[in-house]
Amino acid sequence: MRTSPRLKSARLSPADTFRVAGGGLRARPLRVVLSALGIALGIAAMVCVVGISASSQKAFDERLKALGTNVLTVGTDSQFGSGAPMPRQADAMVRRVEGVTDAASTGEVKDAKVYRNDRIPAAESNAITVLSASADLPRTLGLKQAAGSWFDSGQAAYPTTVLGADAARRLGIHQAGDRVWLGEQWFTVIGILAPAPLTPDLDNAALVGRQTAERDLGFDGHPTSVYVRVDERFIDKIREALPRSANPAAPNAVAVSRPSDALAAKHAAEETFTALLLGLGAVSLLVGGVGVANTMIIAVLERRGEIGLRRALGATSAQIRTQFLTESVLLSALGGAGGTALGIAGTLGYALWQGWPPDIPAPVIAGGLAATLMVGATAGLWPAVRASRMPPSHALASP
Repeated sequence: MRTSPRLKSARLSPADTFRVAGGGLRARPLRVVLSALGIALGIAAMVCVVGISASSQKAFDERLKALGTNVLTVGTDSQFGSGAPMPRQADAMVRRVEGVTDAASTGEVKDAKVYRNDRIPAAESNAITVLSASADLPRTLGLKQAAGSWFDSGQAAYPTTVLGADAARRLGIHQAGDRVWLGEQWFTVIGILAPAPLTPDLDNAALVGRQTAERDLGFDGHPTSVYVRVDERFIDKIREALPRSANPAAPNAVAVSRPSDALAAKHAAEETFTALLLGLGAVSLLVGGVGVANTMIIAVLERRGEIGLRRALGATSAQIRTQFLTESVLLSALGGAGGTALGIAGTLGYALWQGWPPDIPAPVIAGGLAATLMVGATAGLWPAVRASRMPPSHALASP
């Protein structure tokens, strides 16, 4: 007589495990969507923050490359410069420094104001600065025209002006050919500059030719700023030599700055918000994980009858535990995939709206998806263990 073979528990293949876990999620679609939404929002926030920051940095790097980082500004030191103006030919003097490729200057015409017309009250000048500018200023700084043109040799001797981008906006002027009331006389606007990131002081200025400034506006001819473009290989050496070259009589009264450094510092200050926003994204992800854990605990309580039946039919504790843990991971993965897609779409949309080149680092996407799986596994661990420890008799007796 042959004895019956010992019964063994049927093994669940990975495909069977995912099928059973997926069936558990499909049975409660609304709850699954709401739980996954918390994970999705956290991942979307993190992808957007990093993606937008990376796109901004890429756009900034491209803009710096286009503008050039080899421009130095020579100005009067506010602490020591009182009574020590730079010589009238300071720009010509600094051109003689070895490694200097170009130089141009501006000088503030302190007593001149500019208005849209001659009926504007004197107090409403919009704080627009009037500057005397040398003819080669656009070449030195790489300035672009938004409208009209820069002074030529003939126009610089007549009452004509070129407006900075902000000055034109404040005066309500959008094209060349209009007139402004400048220094108690009419000046014709022959051009409007595009925004100048390296030299924002020019954006809110009305620039006039040096000859006109001296003849009609009482300009004393002493520049207040000299812009110097140099060979970047020797920038530190040239920076040290510029004070003595620009003002030999009072080198201590001269300050030399690098506009690109200030622009980079401003951008770095804006980047400080990235860590804060990442923290908020992490909090959202944590809240989503709590939602997943809550969903899985409720699922275990609601499905005690199913758990008891499966145990009675031979399912092991490990199989029950794996099933519910897989459900939790799938739930988080669903939220992670949706959040990643939402974050990528948000980054692309914002970058294109700002005119930036989109840049979403691949490690961010991989890290976001990995984080969702970790959250899912962590959130589902206790419910899975609780389900696996439920005695079959107790589970079957539950309503």
